[in-house]
Amino acid sequence: MSTSGSSSPLKIAAAFAVPVLVILALGKTLIHPTTNGAGTASAEALAVAERIQPVGLITLKKAAAGPARTGEQVFAAQCAACHKEGALGAPKLGDAGAWGPRVKNGFEALLNSALKGKGNMAAQGGGEFSDYEVARAVVYMANQGGAKFAEPAAPAAAPAQ
Repeated sequence: MSTSGSSSPLKIAAAFAVPVLVILALGKTLIHPTTNGAGTASAEALAVAERIQPVGLITLKKAAAGPARTGEQVFAAQCAACHKEGALGAPKLGDAGAWGPRVKNGFEALLNSALKGKGNMAAQGGGEFSDYEVARAVVYMANQGGAKFAEPAAPAAAPAQ
């Protein structure tokens, strides 16, 4: 006898149960997706916040207290990394041949390059040193290279509030 026309109750139940279980599993996955190792929802929120944060941030710092640093001190702390050895095309301290064309452009042009950056040199304005201190460093370096720039005048003290 052939059983092609009839189905056993077990086959009918399996044919019904398997699709129902698959639908339930898909529904659970869509409603409550599993984490990919990031952990809790708060960790995921932190990860999202980190990914969408601004590229650059502004931080305000208090001005350094005390007397302004000399050009030589600023050079040693900030400029020597490149200008001591002539790294990345920077004119070496004391090299009159390298400083000559720059000195011909004048102090203001050199200071502008130092404060705003030029070529491989990053801007120094707004950093650890005041514009006045950077100006003193420019005078120090240029004068070591043959310039005769005068020391810049100290900025006027801010009025007390």
